[in-house]
Amino acid sequence: MDDKVSILMERYELGRLLGQGTFAKVHYARSIKTGQGVAIKVIDKEKVLRVGLIDQIKREISTMRLVRHPNIIHLYEVMATKTKIYFVMDFAKGGELFNKVSNGRLKEDVARRFFHQLINAVDFCHSRGVYHRDLKPENLLLDENENLKVSDFGLSALAESKRQDGLLHTTCGTPAYVAPEVINRKGYDGAKADIWSCGVILYVLLAGYLPFHDSNLMEMYRKIGKAEFKSPNWFPPDARRLLVRILDPNPHTRISIAKIRGNSWFRRGLNSKQSKTDTESKEVAPLDADADAASGSRENSGTSTEGKQDWVRPTNLNAFDIISLSAGFDLSNLFEEPSLKKETRFTSWQPASVVISKLEEVAERLRLKVKKKEKGLLKLEGLKEGRNGILSIDAEIFEVTPSFHLVEMKKSGGDTMEYRKVLKDGLRPGLQDIVWAWQGEQKPQQSEQQLQQPEQQDQEELVPQQLLQQDQEELVPQQLLQQDHLP
Repeated sequence: MDDKVSILMERYELGRLLGQGTFAKVHYARSIKTGQGVAIKVIDKEKVLRVGLIDQIKREISTMRLVRHPNIIHLYEVMATKTKIYFVMDFAKGGELFNKVSNGRLKEDVARRFFHQLINAVDFCHSRGVYHRDLKPENLLLDENENLKVSDFGLSALAESKRQDGLLHTTCGTPAYVAPEVINRKGYDGAKADIWSCGVILYVLLAGYLPFHDSNLMEMYRKIGKAEFKSPNWFPPDARRLLVRILDPNPHTRISIAKIRGNSWFRRGLNSKQSKTDTESKEVAPLDADADAASGSRENSGTSTEGKQDWVRPTNLNAFDIISLSAGFDLSNLFEEPSLKKETRFTSWQPASVVISKLEEVAERLRLKVKKKEKGLLKLEGLKEGRNGILSIDAEIFEVTPSFHLVEMKKSGGDTMEYRKVLKDGLRPGLQDIVWAWQGEQKPQQSEQQLQQPEQQDQEELVPQQLLQQDQEELVPQQLLQQDHLP
C-alpha cells in the first residue's frame, strides 16, 4: 500500500522530503521510465486559491518555460490533480549556495566562478524579458558539479508587466537584497534591480556576511538607500571598484551587465573556452559525434550535388510515420507556446536535390555553415556563439511519394529565440519558392500544372493533406488536459 502511495501518476517514485514552505513541499523523486533523479514541488491547490496566489503559480510556469539555460533550474513538466499541482524540475544535488556561504567567505576564484554563472543566467533572463526580483543565495542552487542554478521564479515579472512609464511597481523581494528604488515605491527597472541584487550576492560570497544589515529594518533601508557599506580589507581593489559601481543607489548610473562582463576583475580567470565547451556539450552534443568526419569528407568532394545520389536519397515515410506526424496528433501545444516550438515542417513538390540546393543557398545568405549527413539530413550552424551557445538547426528531408517531400527543421543547439528569429526573417522567406505549405497553415490552391497531373497524383494528394490537417479530433488523456487547464 505504501509503495502505491509513493508512486505519482505511474511516472515518478517519490522519495525523501527536501524542503517545505507554507504552500508547497519539495520531494526528491525518480523517473520510473529513465531512472533520472528529479525534484518535485508539490503545491497545495486549495491553499494557494484561498490566498489568491494562483496567478503567481501560472506566472512561474510561464517564466520557467521561457528561460531554459544551463545555469537555471529546468522545469520538465507540470502535472495536476484535483487537490495538488506538481512541478517536475532539476534536482540540485549540491543544495543551496547559502549553505556554502554560511560556513564563511569563499575563496576569490570560487566566488568569481559563481558570479560568472549568476551573471550569465540573469543576462539570459533579461534577454527574454524576465526579471527575477528575488535573487539571493537561498534561491541559487548547486548541481553535483557545483554549477550554479537559479531557482524560484515565483516573484518574477515579465516585460509586459511594466506600466505605461516602462517601469515595474510591485514591491517585492528579500529586504537585505532589494534595490533602493524598489524600496522607494516609485517604479523601477527590473533589470537594474536584479543587477543590484547580484552585487549584494557578490559581496556576501567574498565577505561571508551582508553589506547592509541592521536589527532595525528602517535603519537597514536607510543604509541601502545611501549605499552605505564598507568593503573588508581582503577585498581586491578591482573587486571593490566593481562593487561600488554595482551597488550604486542611482539606477540610471548603475553599471550594466555588458560593462560588468568587461570589468577586469570579472574577466580575470574567465575561461571562455571551457564555458563554450560546457554550453555546447549540453546543447549540440547529440549530433556532433560524426559531424566533423562527415563534413571533412564532403569538403574534399566539393559542394555540387552531382555524384551524390546516395546521399540525396531521403528517408521514406510509411503510413505510421505519416499518422504520427499529423497535426491532429500533435499535443505539444499543451506544454509550450506555439511561438517557442523548436521544430517546424513544410511540404514541397520539388525533387530532393532542388530542396537541398535551396537550403544551401539560403544558409549561405544567412551566414550559416552547412554540414551534410546521410539520407537527406543537413545541419546548419551559426559562425559565432550566441547567448546560449552556437545556433544549430537540423533540416531533414523525407520522401512521401517520389514527387512529394516533407522537410522538418528543428533547433538542435543554441538559443530558441535566436532560432525563431532566423526562421521567421530568413529561412521562411528564403524558402518560399519551393514550399507548397507550412504545417499548421491552410494549404494553397493547386497550380494548373498540378491539376493536370495523372489520376495517381490526385490519390497521392491525400497523403500531404493528412500531414497538414488540423481539424482532426484527438483523444487526449485526462492527465494532459489537466496540465493544459491549470486553474
